[in-house]
Amino acid sequence: MNIINGVSIIICCHNSANRLPQTLAHLATQKVSVGLPWEVIVIDNASTDRTSQVALSHWSEEAKAPLRVVYEPQLGLSQARERGFLEAQYSFVSFVDDDNWVCPQWIQLVFELMMQHPNIGACGGAIEAICEIEPPWWFERYKGAYAVGLQDMKEGDVTDTRGKLWGAGLTVRRSAWQQLKDQSFCSLLEDRTGTKLSSGGDTELCYALRLAGWRLWYSPKLHLKHFMTAQRLQWSYLRRLSRSFGAASISLEPYHFALDPNRNTFKGKLCQRWEWRFLGDLKNLLLRWYILLISFFTDLEGNTEVLAIEGLLGRFIEILQQRKTYNTRFQKIKQIARKYS
Repeated sequence: MNIINGVSIIICCHNSANRLPQTLAHLATQKVSVGLPWEVIVIDNASTDRTSQVALSHWSEEAKAPLRVVYEPQLGLSQARERGFLEAQYSFVSFVDDDNWVCPQWIQLVFELMMQHPNIGACGGAIEAICEIEPPWWFERYKGAYAVGLQDMKEGDVTDTRGKLWGAGLTVRRSAWQQLKDQSFCSLLEDRTGTKLSSGGDTELCYALRLAGWRLWYSPKLHLKHFMTAQRLQWSYLRRLSRSFGAASISLEPYHFALDPNRNTFKGKLCQRWEWRFLGDLKNLLLRWYILLISFFTDLEGNTEVLAIEGLLGRFIEILQQRKTYNTRFQKIKQIARKYS
């Protein structure tokens, strides 16, 4: 398919009927220069509500771009994103969540930034929280876990510093993604599926782009508001989220070693064995046995150690589940890295 320079907005949705109207309203009023082609694609990911109908009925007739709905029957954010890439007609694919309200200049800024820097594989921006209820006292401390705030202190290349970008508002060069697919890239992570809090697919994509030689860029001018429901602002939710981060970190470890040659030491090679990781995580859990025990019976709301334990538990469970494939995953990513070296 011949790819035209322009912007494809992809909204991956699962039961998003209540959240979509505001998101679409912010997209419909985009300030875009004449001649800049763009589109909005809603990926209905196995929804059981009226997501598709709401998307079509709430797209303004005065909007300067078409909207279409594509049904993806296989549940999962990774599958929805993949479908979005395949459906996109334009060169820059911008993923906007169903609860993201982008700034009026979003499409124009994304287009100009990606055109000016042809070595950029992906770019991201600053995210502001809009909370359904008064945020809890600990929210400011842990807002990064919600992908809220600044991703860096200034605009520029973050490839060798931060090294990753948040999935909300992530824009990817379609040719960079196609390059990954041509080299048989396949995500090691499941990412979010329905109400299951899996995560890390956005980070994995950034790491894969880096392996292929692409750069990552952050611009605070790319500003969006993230609507946070009351349910997400509960301590129990953040604990679950922290555990999912821990689980995802196991699948991201092969990328860490592939991206950092300095890790290829004797100890580094030991760390590529699941048994070594298992013992290390078990040791760290036992060192926190007191907090671990208490955390099963009380919330300990706001306690950083509780979140650390949730992350360790996520890692511990995941490494056991991956014990038969953990070592071979390192080899798989090494092979991909060698293709680009």
